[in-house]
Amino acid sequence: MLPTLVIFFRESLEASLIVGIVLAYLARVGRPAHARAVWAGVAAAVALDLAVGLGTYHLIRQYDGSRVQSMLEGGTYLVATGMLTSMSFWMKEQGRDLRRSLETRVEAAVTRGSLAALVLLSAVTVGREGLETVFFTLAVAFHATPWALATGAASGLAAGVAVSFWVYRLGRRAPLGLFFNVLGVLLLLFAAGLLADGIQDFQSLGWLPFLGAVVWHSGRWLSDSSALGDILHSFFGYADAPSVLQLGAYAVFLAGAVAAYLRLGRRPAR
Repeated sequence: MLPTLVIFFRESLEASLIVGIVLAYLARVGRPAHARAVWAGVAAAVALDLAVGLGTYHLIRQYDGSRVQSMLEGGTYLVATGMLTSMSFWMKEQGRDLRRSLETRVEAAVTRGSLAALVLLSAVTVGREGLETVFFTLAVAFHATPWALATGAASGLAAGVAVSFWVYRLGRRAPLGLFFNVLGVLLLLFAAGLLADGIQDFQSLGWLPFLGAVVWHSGRWLSDSSALGDILHSFFGYADAPSVLQLGAYAVFLAGAVAAYLRLGRRPAR
């Protein structure tokens, strides 16, 4: 539940902030009627993301217990790792200029009188957040109950929208930078665990036939299939019998990604 809550919180916060910036600009320039085009783009993005997520989940579940399932699951883990990492860095890099960039693109669409451009802008920006959410949710869905997924998603979505509303009420006083820094590091932690899971699947398929020695066996005390073990597995990437490659990739990725992410925040603005 916790990883799903965090990802839905972060992505719904980003998406609602983006939509809020666009709608506020349209109101400021006297074009509130164009908001319908923005909402049309949001609806199209949500529909597409849902279709991709449900279709992919159904496809993978058709191969339960088979070698194909391990291939699809491993691929999903790695795609989710890449998307979580790239979007965390993208948001960190673009965050300071996001409002100006969005307003410039909205202004260009309004000047041309192109409602289609507004639909596309909102669909692409919201859809990008949605796709990241879809692939992360797919990745954790293999080891979570539907109830835990639904509860985490609903809680995160509600919290993200509520915080977005609070941010607009507070304006510049809201600690947005702190929010995204903490959430970004958490997502990199999740990404490291997904990377280790993908490696485990590919090692079981024989595609990575090296560094397969098990580092420790802790299943007697804490199995990763137990309630606590499952939480630690989803949140920290815990495994009760990790291979050398799994553990090494996890540690190298996490150390390098977090260091680069935090260092990015200290770069002077261009």
